[in-house]
Amino acid sequence: MLNYIWTAMIIFSVIAALFAGTASELTAGIIASASDAVSLCIRLTGTLCFWGGMMEIAESSGLTGAVCKILSPFLKMIFPKMDMKGKTSRAISMNITANLLGLGNAATPLGLEAMRRLQEENPTKDRASKDMIKFVVMNSAAFHLIPTTVAAMRQDYGCKNPFDIMPASWISSAAALAVGLTAAIILIKLTEGRQWKK
Repeated sequence: MLNYIWTAMIIFSVIAALFAGTASELTAGIIASASDAVSLCIRLTGTLCFWGGMMEIAESSGLTGAVCKILSPFLKMIFPKMDMKGKTSRAISMNITANLLGLGNAATPLGLEAMRRLQEENPTKDRASKDMIKFVVMNSAAFHLIPTTVAAMRQDYGCKNPFDIMPASWISSAAALAVGLTAAIILIKLTEGRQWKK
């Protein structure tokens, strides 16, 4: 479905540029975007390698176990059937920790690792499991205790108090997480009810 949406957007952009007489700007934008995409891939590759290695070190040192133990009451509410001593819960715990600290670049590879382990436990490989759906929502609408990435960007652009957004960040991210998880749980239950009726 997304392929059709992206294709339609590209075709519409080209047609609009031709009619508006801004084909040269569109071409320049495509070239600049291609360069940015390559740079992003290189940066993400380095980040994925670094945090993938850090995840292995954290597991070997017992840090993931300690973090998982702290977060286990919360995780047990969201993932009641999950083994709190397993590798999956540890990967999710590390992802939540990275999100709490506002480390978006760190949370991405840790989230991918958690999804890989959730997929290994998924009985229906061609469809996302309930735990996978809830985890994606948690990762997308994550609670940020310290908005590190946003504060760093604010500082780069000359903000004198980059961390003065913390109260607003706590309220907005907590609200997003609560609404997202509630909606996901309700929709999962509705879907299960329909499948049972069938």
